[in-house]
Amino acid sequence: MTAAPIIDPARFLHDELSQASPDLMRELLATFINALLSAQADAVCGAEYGSRSAERVNSRNGYRHRDLDTRAGTIDVAIPKLRSGSFFPEWLLERHRRAEAALTTVVATCYLLGVSTRRMDKLVRTLGITGLSKSQVSQMAKDLDAQVEAFRTRPLNEGPYTFVAADALTLKVREGGRVVKVAVMIATGVNADGYREILGIHTATTESESGWLGFFRDMVARGLSGVALVTSDAHAGLVEAIGATLPNASWQRCRTHYAANLMTVTPKSQWGWVKALLHSVYDQPDAEAVHAQFDRVLEGLYEKLPAVGDHLESARCDILAFTEFPREVWRQIWSNNPQERLNREVRRRTDVVGIFPNRDAIIRLVGAVLAEQHDEWAEQRRYLGLEVLAKARAVLTDREAGPQQEVNSPKTAALIAS
Repeated sequence: MTAAPIIDPARFLHDELSQASPDLMRELLATFINALLSAQADAVCGAEYGSRSAERVNSRNGYRHRDLDTRAGTIDVAIPKLRSGSFFPEWLLERHRRAEAALTTVVATCYLLGVSTRRMDKLVRTLGITGLSKSQVSQMAKDLDAQVEAFRTRPLNEGPYTFVAADALTLKVREGGRVVKVAVMIATGVNADGYREILGIHTATTESESGWLGFFRDMVARGLSGVALVTSDAHAGLVEAIGATLPNASWQRCRTHYAANLMTVTPKSQWGWVKALLHSVYDQPDAEAVHAQFDRVLEGLYEKLPAVGDHLESARCDILAFTEFPREVWRQIWSNNPQERLNREVRRRTDVVGIFPNRDAIIRLVGAVLAEQHDEWAEQRRYLGLEVLAKARAVLTDREAGPQQEVNSPKTAALIAS
């Protein structure tokens, strides 16, 4: 049995084009979808709507209307109702959802890029959609959860991760009817091929030793190994966690964080030249020159600013740990301060939100931003060359061998031969 056409396509298209309606595409799509649903319902019933047939097994009983948000705008979908049983177009709609997958992806991407719900509502209205509430945006953004969870729990099997950097950001979240601050911990590393990776993200009530310890233990359990140097600020809990989970790694105090600490004890009028002196230490060509310049800077500071000199002297071991490695290594590591640039990018996205509704929302947004950055790093050129990494690993090998076996190390053997 061949069903008679419900509409005359040629006449319908001619009428619509003659009217030149700005909503032509949306109307065409709505008509097409509703015609398909009607034909599908007729097939289920075994006969056309309103006709008598011995093959009929069911009958129609009106429609239930449902809005469908599409890239062409919001469409009124008329879903046929049956007198017995139910009819639902699984190929078109998902139960308890009213937006197509493509629009969901767009909204989730806008959320990731830091577009506020107010601006997102204006955006979808320009597409002809009736509007999106905050709850709808949040529901669509949850599609990112599975991707973020897979990313932050993945095995770290691209090691050894010779260099690792860790830092924490403070974000606001609603908990127990009030707004509180939580610490968002982020770790990055350089893998065996010289590319940077996002190693993990973790949230804790406060930036404490227990929080950092749990974060580092999780990364070690996922495969973090071969770490020669960890760069971070001087948070006591963080330093203790590094020592407990990565006993063979050296700790380097972050240049940016230390400069901020030193500035607090320096007169504002003197900070310019003190900062220049500090940078002159890092700009030396080799380790011996770094330590010599550090001594000269201390002499100058003790003459004019004894308190600043004391502060710098107490941090000597912390900020000069990098001199254990070849110059090619630390010159690259300090260039452009990549960890701070990553933090600024995360801040740029999270500042739009302001106060997060819960911690899951923090993980969703920050995790998605970090996953995006991780993919960008994988497509860029190597952060460290393989030869430079080999020299850095040789330092770690000598350190792990200990003083008893140091004479047998290649570096020591070369010195003895010379």
